[in-house]
Amino acid sequence: MKKVTIQDIADELGVSRNTVSKAINNAEGLAEATRERILQKAIEMGYKQFSYIKAQTGAASEQENQRKGEIALLIGDIIDGSHFASLMLDKLKRELAQWGYTLMAHRVERDNFLCRTLPFTFEPEKTRAIVCIEMFDRAYDEMICALGLPVLFVDGPHKRDGVDLPADQLYMDNSTAITRFVNDMLVRGKRRIGFIGDYEHCQSFFERYTAFRCAMLMAGAPVDERFCIKVLNLEQLNNALVSLEEFPEVFICANDFVADDAIYALRKLGKSVPEDVLFCGFDDSPQSRIMTPSLTTVHIHTQIMAVAAMQLLLSRIEQPNLDYRTVHTETELIYRDSTRL
Repeated sequence: MKKVTIQDIADELGVSRNTVSKAINNAEGLAEATRERILQKAIEMGYKQFSYIKAQTGAASEQENQRKGEIALLIGDIIDGSHFASLMLDKLKRELAQWGYTLMAHRVERDNFLCRTLPFTFEPEKTRAIVCIEMFDRAYDEMICALGLPVLFVDGPHKRDGVDLPADQLYMDNSTAITRFVNDMLVRGKRRIGFIGDYEHCQSFFERYTAFRCAMLMAGAPVDERFCIKVLNLEQLNNALVSLEEFPEVFICANDFVADDAIYALRKLGKSVPEDVLFCGFDDSPQSRIMTPSLTTVHIHTQIMAVAAMQLLLSRIEQPNLDYRTVHTETELIYRDSTRL
């Protein structure tokens, strides 16, 4: 069977390839009705990211009005509109509703983490599965896994020690774009490349950091440890940058917000971006597009992550004895002004 492409969908609907790409990648500048029409056509045609939905369409239509129960969403921090997960969760909520499931959010407070207790709003008897968004406390996560319910972690605690969780896990691809960026910089003659971010904060940060180091190692480029800045907050970042006697040519940051803080701190030291230091972030947050200079970053396909999350959840509910799975979804390197191509 011929593989369905973005161009095939565009031809079928009589729209441009760029319009279809925007809809699938949840980019801005597209009417919601147009986006939904394109996504529905992608499902009908069996586009690769939506093939699972197409295969299950008949079952879904028969059951969509039958309430099957709640899927609990556990979050440790408030997820605002600038967070990659906000768009992913909107899509996931809509897709699960078609299967009769309600996505119910529960905030895990500081006392819950300290005492290893569940949010008072959480009702295990009504819950069919749990989704944990950026829950990085390993001991608490282990407690969640011990409840006997299907659990999906979207990002999670770092695995530097090789210890995993007994649950399905979903990540964005944290390695490919970083590896490409490092190699692109080396081709441009940039040898002094650093990394800013606490790589033990979470698994995604850890994977981005190890991708940076592996890319440098495989290219035979030395890593200057002075330029690997492991910081937890803005104060530590300021102190670390002030202490540097010289700066790298390029900084890779664990995410866009770390990059924004670092660029601000460098400006206070009289350094300019990209004139003195080039910068790359990660997440393609709305802020990355409007900051000055606009930030080179890595785009996360939130629609694809939502579909992958649904696949993992539904298959785990239906087949609880499946081996645990770790899935990475596609990301895309986006060059902007902070690297001055």
